[in-house]
Amino acid sequence: MMNLNIQLFAVPFRKVSKTRKRMRRAHNAMEMPGVTKCKTCGEVIKPHRVCPKCGSYKGKEVVATKEAE
Repeated sequence: MMNLNIQLFAVPFRKVSKTRKRMRRAHNAMEMPGVTKCKTCGEVIKPHRVCPKCGSYKGKEVVATKEAE
């Protein structure tokens, strides 16, 4: 008897339709990061972070910036 080293892989029974494939990948889309405006200078920043432009957080100056000095 002949011994063949053949590997068998899992093969789909039916073709996956375009609609089913796209439904599965629907949550993979890129999302815009959440941004807010600084209360003092109006710069667009990420929420819950010190503003890099004016150095304020929640309307209070927390970090001294070079522009302020």
